[in-house]
Amino acid sequence: MRTLNRLVTAAAAVVGYVALLLAISAGVDLREASAFHDAPAQYAAFVRALDSGSPDGTRAVARWFDQRAPSRSESRSSIRIAADAADDGELDLARRFTGDVAAEIALDQQALDETSAAAWDRALPWLVIGAVLTAGALVLRHQRRKVNIRAVEVVNAFVPPQPWWRRPVFLVVSAFGYTFMIGGFFAVVAATRANELPWAARGIILAGGVVALPIAYFVLKYSRPRSATSAAQTLRADWREPVLYLRGFGDDPEAAVVDELPGMLSTGLLSIHSREEHLIGALRAFGPVVAVGRPGEQLPHLGAARFYLPGDDWQSGVLQLMELSQLIVLRLGDGDGVWWEVDQAKTQPPRKLVLLIPGGRPDLAERLDAHLPKPAQIVAVPGKWTSHVVVFEKDWTPRVQPVGPFPGEKNKYGAAVFYVARAVQAGMREIGVRKRAMGPRINSHLLAVYGKVLLLVPALALVVSFLRLIFLW
Repeated sequence: MRTLNRLVTAAAAVVGYVALLLAISAGVDLREASAFHDAPAQYAAFVRALDSGSPDGTRAVARWFDQRAPSRSESRSSIRIAADAADDGELDLARRFTGDVAAEIALDQQALDETSAAAWDRALPWLVIGAVLTAGALVLRHQRRKVNIRAVEVVNAFVPPQPWWRRPVFLVVSAFGYTFMIGGFFAVVAATRANELPWAARGIILAGGVVALPIAYFVLKYSRPRSATSAAQTLRADWREPVLYLRGFGDDPEAAVVDELPGMLSTGLLSIHSREEHLIGALRAFGPVVAVGRPGEQLPHLGAARFYLPGDDWQSGVLQLMELSQLIVLRLGDGDGVWWEVDQAKTQPPRKLVLLIPGGRPDLAERLDAHLPKPAQIVAVPGKWTSHVVVFEKDWTPRVQPVGPFPGEKNKYGAAVFYVARAVQAGMREIGVRKRAMGPRINSHLLAVYGKVLLLVPALALVVSFLRLIFLW
C-alpha cells in the first residue's frame, strides 16, 4: 500500500504539473483570442481617425494591434504601415493599405480560435487524468492518516502551543537558505575549476560563493528548527508503524554534532545535518521515527520528530508508544529514566529492541548485563559516539555488532553514523530482518534538499506561465 501511495502521488504530481502548464497555455491562447475579438471595432476606429485626419487616433489603434494581434498577423502589418503613412501625411496611401484589413482580421480571428481550441484539446485529457489521479492520491492519503491514529493520539496528548504560521513561514525561509547553500557551493566549485574563465570573473564568482555559504549557514541554523515536522505530522505521512527512538536528554548535545560526510560528499561545505539527523535517515528504512522531546525546550532538536509528554505522567505515554511501535531504538545513558525504559522494553517482543552503546563507557556495558535476561558481555571501545549495536533473538539471546569498518574494508568513511547504520543493518539481518542500504540512507536529508531545490525550476516555470496568463506577456 505504501508503494502504491507513492506511485499514485508521484503520478498525480507529474500529470498535474503537465496539466496545469497545458491549461495555463490554453488559457493564454483563449485570452489572446478573446482580446482580439474587438479588432473589427478597432479597425473602424482607425478608419474614422484617418477620415478625421487624427494621427493620435491612428497611432493608438496601431499600438492596440501590436499588443493584441498574432505575432505573424497580416492585419497588424497593414495597420502599422497605414499608421506610418498617416504620420507622414499620406492619407490616401494609408487608406489603400487598409483596404483588405477586414478580411485579414477575420483570418487572424479564425487562426486564434483554432489555436485556442487545439490547446484545450491537448490540455483536457491531461486535466481529466490528473483529476482522477489526484482524487486517488487524496483517498490514499486519507487512508494513510488513519493507520497510525492511535499513535497520533498519544503524541498529541500534550502539545506545546506555537503560532500556526511559524512552520510555513520558516519553510520558505529554509528554502532560501538551501538555495544559497547549493548556489554558493557550486559557485566555489566553478570558480576553482573553470580555468577558461578570466581571473576577474572567477574572483567575482568565488566571492559570491564565499559570501553565500555563511549566509546559508546562519539562515538554516535559525529556520530549520522552526520548520521541523511534528511527530503527529510525521506519523500521518506514513503507512508504516512508527520507530520509537529513546535516549537520555543529556545525549542531545553530542547527537547534535555535525560529522564529516561520507565518500565524495566529504567537502565540509555541505555538512549541515547532525548525527541524529543522519541516524534517523537510516532508521526511516523501517518507518517514521519519533522521540520524546525535552520538557520546556523552546525549539525541537533536529532528527527524530519530537513529541512532548507531561512531566508527571511521561511513563504511560512511553509505554503506549512502545506497544504501538514496530521498533524501539534505545541509546544507553546515565539517567534513571533510560534504565526504566530498558526494563520496560523487555516486556516487548525481543526483536523490537535495538540498543545503541556509547563508546568509552564500560560502566554502561556492565550495567546493561544486569538488566538483560542474557548478558551481552560488551567490551567498551573508547573514542566513538556509538561503539556497539545490540539486537536480540526471540529468546533474548543478544547479537552484538561492533560499529566501524568491516574487516578488510578498503573504503573509509568520515561520518560516524554511517557505521552505526551499517551495524544496525547487519544486526537486524542476523535475526532475520532485512533492510537494504541503511548506510547510504544517512544522506537522505541532503538528497531531499537537492531534490527540493531542483523542483524550484519547474515551479518557477509554472509561476511564469501563470503570470503570462494574467498579464498577457
